[in-house]
Amino acid sequence: MSQKTWNELGINETLSAKLEANNIKVPSAIQADAIPTLLAGRDVSARSQTGSGKTLAYLLPMLQQLNSSSSAIQAIILAPTQELAMQIVRVADGYAQPLGLRVQQLIGGAAMKRQIEKLKLRPQIVIGTPGRIHELLKLRKLKLSEVRHIVIDEADQVFELGSTKEVETILFAMSQERQMAFFSATYPDVMVRFEGRWMKDPVRIQIAPEQRVSETINNFYVVCDKRDKPDVARRIVRMLKPESALLFLNVTENIANWEAKLSYEGFTVETLYGDSDKQRRAATLARFREGKIQLLLATDVAARGLDIEGLPLVINLEPPIDADHYVHRAGRTGRMGRKGTVVSLITPQERFIMDKFRKSLRIELPEKAMFKGEFVAPSELPDRTNTRPAPRRTAEQQEVSSRSFAAPKNSGEWQTLLKEDRKPKKEAAKPEGDARAPRPKQAQTKQERQRDKKDKGAPKWLKAKRESQDNQK
Repeated sequence: MSQKTWNELGINETLSAKLEANNIKVPSAIQADAIPTLLAGRDVSARSQTGSGKTLAYLLPMLQQLNSSSSAIQAIILAPTQELAMQIVRVADGYAQPLGLRVQQLIGGAAMKRQIEKLKLRPQIVIGTPGRIHELLKLRKLKLSEVRHIVIDEADQVFELGSTKEVETILFAMSQERQMAFFSATYPDVMVRFEGRWMKDPVRIQIAPEQRVSETINNFYVVCDKRDKPDVARRIVRMLKPESALLFLNVTENIANWEAKLSYEGFTVETLYGDSDKQRRAATLARFREGKIQLLLATDVAARGLDIEGLPLVINLEPPIDADHYVHRAGRTGRMGRKGTVVSLITPQERFIMDKFRKSLRIELPEKAMFKGEFVAPSELPDRTNTRPAPRRTAEQQEVSSRSFAAPKNSGEWQTLLKEDRKPKKEAAKPEGDARAPRPKQAQTKQERQRDKKDKGAPKWLKAKRESQDNQK
């Protein structure tokens, strides 16, 4: 953290007083490096980890250089998503008003007719998404010839989302004498190409590139089967008891299923993804910030650049597609030096992804398991292989065991012994003459067996005749 004051960086008294009122007393590292450079009129390409204060780093010098008496649009800020643009508008409004400057948002998904009406109020600053600004420009409802300042926030994402042609159309509509700034947490190769195409001798600012994820964030992962992820996520939330948590998925197709499962567990859950309309997304974010929603399910694009003050927990229900996306997800928590936790749920086959993130981001990313309400290393789990209690032996088995000193010589003798032990005790012999006692059955001769065989099925008269002949013999 820089120890310079706002005044020493060149910020005027009006803005310094506003910063003091917002309890922002000391500039962050990115602010200390970027503000003097931008006030000097240089183009800037800045890279700093998420949550380091990039918004004020470009907003304060921009506001200070605008002319409040002019009714022309003098500055534009482009953002990749509606949510990030709205977030910048909220910050810009607070610092623009003391200077007598007007801010207008131009965001896709909102009513265009209403936005056109608001442009008649002559804002000096326009903040929005490339698609909507490009659309209004083609309709000739937006005049950018007097724009002298342009900032592209989360620049890597703006170019990655396929807005390149729209951005270039916007840039061509501006004055050639303009100041340009790119701000982002990551620096893909495409950034170099756009710097060379649009910037004039840019100053590159990189803050702590070796530690792209804040050191105040506790990162770890939990291994489980894919089908068990909803239950594991439920246990994590129950165990950590966060006031709110942001849960990330890779694709929108899975959001509805997750929302249903977590709602069934009793959590207040809502979703945030790119296909939903602007009003719904804005209302969802407002409820989340107000604490009315405990869990917010989101995709990477929808949550890019979101600043949720004091967010304690981020859960990656699916591992990010690369290290840069991990940086942006983790950056939703632990902002401006606060503590935070990032938990990734992975299958056993996805362990290699965590190894890649650990090496490329140079962070501690251990495996953890849940045991008795705490996260522990898997090696600290009790050995469950020999903990199953032995089955209780019956009295007969114990008796057999007690005779082990005279064990039979072969398995056949063992089987005979066990059968005898398991036989029920014989009742005492019944006295002779007992009517209920069955009479012993006498053995039949060969002749009698042959006779019975012949009589089987014969008519009664034939049986009687044969019996009479036998008696005569």
